[in-house]
Amino acid sequence: MGLPKIDAPLFTLELPSTGEKIKYRPFTVKEEKILLIAQESNDIDQIIDSVKQIINNCVIDVRDTDSYPMFDIEFMIMNIRAASVNNVAKFNITDPETEQQVELEFDINDLSVARKENHSQKIALNDNSYISMRYPTINQLQAMVKSLKNKATDQDMLDVMLACIDTVVVNDDQVYKLEEYSQDEVTEFLESMSAKTVDDIKTFFDTMPTLRYEIPYTVDDKEKKFVVEGLETFFM
Repeated sequence: MGLPKIDAPLFTLELPSTGEKIKYRPFTVKEEKILLIAQESNDIDQIIDSVKQIINNCVIDVRDTDSYPMFDIEFMIMNIRAASVNNVAKFNITDPETEQQVELEFDINDLSVARKENHSQKIALNDNSYISMRYPTINQLQAMVKSLKNKATDQDMLDVMLACIDTVVVNDDQVYKLEEYSQDEVTEFLESMSAKTVDDIKTFFDTMPTLRYEIPYTVDDKEKKFVVEGLETFFM
């Protein structure tokens, strides 16, 4: 007779980007090993691959992980961690001024996606047309990190950003999806954009939602804050 199967509890989570509700289970010893190996490697590619694998394993009826915005991925992985290990994350930091070791902790259930007031997915081209941006996925984030690591040029980084343009809308009723056009047509369109539009695209990335939490602490009677943001929260 074979060993019995262990039933895992299921939890429900509402995604920040759309309000879509997903079901997930805690990770097992198998997934915990994947995380430990990735954490010890300190390699961004391995860390991202492990995050994708855990979401694929633990989220029920998951879509392609590259179809979710990065902040949805961060939100999912933190809630999976809370259900699997503990909702309280503890870690040590070195205070930058005093170089003292400080032990911090935060409740994962208090995490939320920070949204800035001036953020918009719509970027005007002129008085009657605009482009609609989509949020970068985990694969596009990986490409951005690689570009920075390889000392990419500004143009290389811009190319990654421009890949997040979803549609062009004219007069509110003519919608053009860039993925339906040839690379030459897309390139010609992108090269016709004004410098202000490019700056607005950069602002979109600078202000887009992210998983963020400020942790207050005190050193030598001085009140300070430590900010955890994005995937780094998971590997504290």
